[in-house]
Amino acid sequence: MATLHLDKAGRDAVAAAVARAEAMTDGEIVTVLAERSDAYHDVALHYAVAAMLLVTAVAAIHPALLPTGDDGWGGAGMERALFALLVAQTIAFLVVRFALAWRPLRLVLTPRATKARRVRRQAVRAYRLGADRRTATREAVLLYLSLDEHLAEIVADEQVHRRVPPEAWGDAMAALVDQVRAGHPAAGLVAAIERIGTVLADHVPKTESDVNELPDRLIEL
Repeated sequence: MATLHLDKAGRDAVAAAVARAEAMTDGEIVTVLAERSDAYHDVALHYAVAAMLLVTAVAAIHPALLPTGDDGWGGAGMERALFALLVAQTIAFLVVRFALAWRPLRLVLTPRATKARRVRRQAVRAYRLGADRRTATREAVLLYLSLDEHLAEIVADEQVHRRVPPEAWGDAMAALVDQVRAGHPAAGLVAAIERIGTVLADHVPKTESDVNELPDRLIEL
């Protein structure tokens, strides 16, 4: 899985898009780019435990696979069977755990719902650090893109959230994700910012008292 990056031209394009969008609205747009939103090490552990339990289930369904020797299931035969089961469980756990130490495979096997929840969590955290209560009129919007997951989130400040229905951001999200999946994150961010600017211009139009309260530059985590 190739890791996407933004070069200086891409970062400059994003900053310019924010400046153009904010020229039409009192709202502030904050863009945040993260390489990934989580390491998902717990997912690898869950798969490893599942592999170990699968070995146990197979042994329970097909006990003849366990070596008992001439003693059958009594005495030393039982001990050999339990020891073999323990060894098989350990091998299964370690093989899966070390295989999933490779991040691209771990990311592929992570359920999409899990990735979506963690991207959302990090987006909200970024919003609280970079936009929450940072404007006088509470009219900021944060656009968060997590590259490895190919997922994005839009988090709106209090006044914007009251005025703009959640579905209004759908075009921005679709444009962003489509471009990211095509390998063009800068173009995706610019397209999303343009659409966010249009939504904000409709609901939070530009006034003479507006000042630029937050930086236009892309924040990279």
